[in-house]
Amino acid sequence: MTNILEIKNLVVSYGGIEAVKGIDMTVPEGEIVTLIGANGAGKSTTLKSIAGLVKPKEASIQFKGQELVGKTPDFIVSQGITLVPEGRRVFPNLTVLENLKIGAYLRKDNLKSDLDYVFSLFPRLLEREWQMAGTLSGGEQQMLAVGRALMSKPKLIMMDEPSLGLAPLVVKDIFNIIQTINGEGITVLLIEQNANMALKIAHKAYVIETGKITMEGTGAELLANEEIKEAYLGKTK
Repeated sequence: MTNILEIKNLVVSYGGIEAVKGIDMTVPEGEIVTLIGANGAGKSTTLKSIAGLVKPKEASIQFKGQELVGKTPDFIVSQGITLVPEGRRVFPNLTVLENLKIGAYLRKDNLKSDLDYVFSLFPRLLEREWQMAGTLSGGEQQMLAVGRALMSKPKLIMMDEPSLGLAPLVVKDIFNIIQTINGEGITVLLIEQNANMALKIAHKAYVIETGKITMEGTGAELLANEEIKEAYLGKTK
């Protein structure tokens, strides 16, 4: 299996505090990889470093063999990486359609087939095409955030807490969509507080604690691990 993304010795500091302390990770092409851990463990910082939104103190981050450290977020998007941020971050005073078009801001080609694809994944967005994004429900805003990310035609889509604050039925829909997107050949790197659901769909998983990778394996291996059950799945031995 070819790795689409390789991270070596990622170190990120905020002031004098090291948020990420030299992690190594690989993301195989075409797979779903999840990163689980407590709040403040360094998960979001890792994604932001890959996206070029945070400058690492030191690291090698290679995407399809190309070094990304020092590159701008625009350049990184143009290479095929996109981030669905925590909290959705849709533009509330723009319509659903305008939000989707913003996701394609680097593209110069025709967007119709990709808009059709997003609307096929999320029929509710088509129904609300001309509605202001700020008036959508939380679940619909999350769908819009994912759809907007897909408009850049990514090879790797990174998702930061896509189920946060959503009702259980909507969470199930979002996870089904993640699997559908992956089935279309898009690699997924997922951060998720709902460790149980994340591990169920992940091909590969990492546990990060206080800025360090403490465990890795397949999603099934970590799901069956007693330490993981106790720490993240709310189950005791």
